[in-house]
Amino acid sequence: MASDLSIIIPVFNRPDELEELLDSLVNQSDDDFDVIVVDDGSEQPADSVVAQFKSKLDIQYFYKQNSGPGDSRNYGCKQSTSDFFIFFDSDCVIPPDYIKVLRSNLQRADAYGGPDRDHVSFTPIQKAISYSMTSVITTGGIRGRRKSVEKFHPRSFNMGFSKEVFEKTKGFSKLRFGEDIDLSIRIFEYGFKTILIPECYVFHKRRTDFRKFFKQVFNSGIARINLYKRHPGSLKLPHFFPAVFVIYQVLSIPHAIYREETWALYPTVLYLLLIFANATKCTKNPWIGVLSVWASIVQLFGYGLGFIKGFIKRMIFGQSEFHAYQKTFYD
Repeated sequence: MASDLSIIIPVFNRPDELEELLDSLVNQSDDDFDVIVVDDGSEQPADSVVAQFKSKLDIQYFYKQNSGPGDSRNYGCKQSTSDFFIFFDSDCVIPPDYIKVLRSNLQRADAYGGPDRDHVSFTPIQKAISYSMTSVITTGGIRGRRKSVEKFHPRSFNMGFSKEVFEKTKGFSKLRFGEDIDLSIRIFEYGFKTILIPECYVFHKRRTDFRKFFKQVFNSGIARINLYKRHPGSLKLPHFFPAVFVIYQVLSIPHAIYREETWALYPTVLYLLLIFANATKCTKNPWIGVLSVWASIVQLFGYGLGFIKGFIKRMIFGQSEFHAYQKTFYD
């Protein structure tokens, strides 16, 4: 008998992470779901990993030509016979009562999203990156933990929607960054109801080092301008903060050095001390607090520079949609 829930997982060259995700799905308290793994043209196929779970999960594996995560999610939807689709990124681990909690909330909306948390097994760098991406102090709270910051838009690492939503919206667009926000906006435009379910959280490992993290957030900054060009009402005041932060540093640091007016650095120093104090309080670890300061700097500079580049290329020179680091998009 077909399940009414399909979990769809796009994967690219991350078989080890996929194994951890599938293992967490085996341990769900509600096991009435099927799993569709869509391998997006990996050089390290995940078929052998999926084979290990054939006896433990109702699971299917599909290998296709590389076309990006959004298109791979759409491909998974087309293979499913379920009425509701759930999406996880391959670098997530799912708590055991996730499906149980979700099922009790399914009647409330046509689409949903959930937040992310760090896990005790995460490295200090992963915990620091998780802090910077989820704290309202760094504008990370707009991703779903704080409902009051921005109208909630589900993110693809932890979201779901009905088959009807997929059929009406046609699913994810060809955007390689911001495709989830683009879809969320279109879900609203079609009149569907979307909710945040705080109890449906995932443990999201994200990037494992700051270089990869910078590439990710740089593209997120570009994506925000791409989204604005598609949906003019989507650009909000908090989205400008990283760019303002970058511009302020570019102006204040030379001013402090050459004019010996160190007061210009005080706002930045106080802001970073606030991040350190808050991150230390949240993680109960001063070292992660230190790393969180650096992670926040990387996030703000990466996103801010990407935002500025996107603004210049698209708003001033009128160029078409683009993203950076195309050859290392998944690295």
